[in-house]
Amino acid sequence: MPEQAVVADRPRVLFIVSAAHQLTMKDATLHTTGFWAGELLVPYEAFTQSGFDVKFATPVGQVPQPDPRSLNAHDGAELDHIPDLRMPLVLDDVEVGGYEAVFVPGGHAPMEDLATDKIAGRLITQALAAGKPVGAVCHGPAALLAARRDDGTPTVAGYRLTGFTDEEERRGGLAGNMRYLLEDKLVELGADFVEGPAFQAHTETDRNLHTGQNPQSSAQIAADMLEALQS
Repeated sequence: MPEQAVVADRPRVLFIVSAAHQLTMKDATLHTTGFWAGELLVPYEAFTQSGFDVKFATPVGQVPQPDPRSLNAHDGAELDHIPDLRMPLVLDDVEVGGYEAVFVPGGHAPMEDLATDKIAGRLITQALAAGKPVGAVCHGPAALLAARRDDGTPTVAGYRLTGFTDEEERRGGLAGNMRYLLEDKLVELGADFVEGPAFQAHTETDRNLHTGQNPQSSAQIAADMLEALQS
C-alpha cells in the first residue's frame, strides 16, 4: 500500500537500500552480496543521533540483507535493533517530498538492482532538483546510473562525484569477472569522477550531491550531509 501520510515529530531521511542478495558475474556465477553493514549503520547512527527519523525503502519492499563479509558481532547486533529495517517501504510508494534527504548505502548489491531501477532513479532526480541533500557511498552511487532528467539526459552528467574506484575493485579481486565497473559507468554518463587514495576516506560534494568513495568514507559523508541539512 502507498506510504501513509503522517505528521512526523522529527524530520525524516530516506535510505534507499538494495534488496539484492547476489551479484551476477560476467561468467554467470552468482556472488553473495548485500548492503555493506557499516555503510548503513554509521550514517544511520549519525542521522538518528542528530534528531532525524530514518526510513528504509527497497525496490519491492523486500527485507534487505547485509553482505556477510561486512558483519562483525557489533554490527550484527546493531542491525538487529533497527526494526524499520525489517519492514522497508516499497520504493514506488515513496514520495520524496516527505523527506529532508536521501541516502544510498553501498555493498555490491546496488549494482544488481538499483543500477537499473527507474523508480530509485526518479526519486534521486526529484530530490536533487528540489535541493535536498542526496548521498551515496561506495557502490551506492550505482543508483545514479538509472537516474534521468525530464529530457532523458543522465542526472549525474556534469556532477563531480566519487565512488568505489576501478583500482579498489581490482584490489578486491572481483574486477576481472564483473559485468561492469562503477567508475567506468559513471564516467560514461558524463560524471566528473574524482578518485582518492585506495581504501582511504574521501568524499566529494557538488551542489546537493554528496558521495563517498568506500566504507572508510561512511562517517565523513554523513557529516557532509548533516552539515548541509543543518545549514
